[in-house]
Amino acid sequence: MTSNKKTLTILEDVKINVKIKLSVLWATLMFIYIYVDIFGFFEPGSLESILAGKVWVMDITQTWALTGLILMTIPSLMVFLSLAMKAKANRWTNIIVAALYILVAIGNPIGETWAYIYFGSAVEIVLLSLIIWYAWKWPKQEA
Repeated sequence: MTSNKKTLTILEDVKINVKIKLSVLWATLMFIYIYVDIFGFFEPGSLESILAGKVWVMDITQTWALTGLILMTIPSLMVFLSLAMKAKANRWTNIIVAALYILVAIGNPIGETWAYIYFGSAVEIVLLSLIIWYAWKWPKQEA
């Protein structure tokens, strides 16, 4: 005699710690930053402009390079800091830094004409909004 009973299986849905969610969102944001910058090299005239010492309307100087590095160092460090900091400081640091970088994402496409830059900025704003959301909704526990 054979049994025709089917066993119901449910996929396991592991709860992911908010610190890991935040760290992965920052890492994902960094990938978008990198790809948008890389695609910029393929715009006609981009490499010639860089070789002539210009990026967009700005001169390539040490100040420009240092400012760009600082601008990208902060979200890079957030990948680690989101895992390492204590909950209260972590929560507020993520909210504040993500809010400031939403302003960067809004400002980046100003004066641009290529759709990938607008798409990249929109994705950045969504990722940064998720960072704010998860940090804001940080699970609480009884003291």
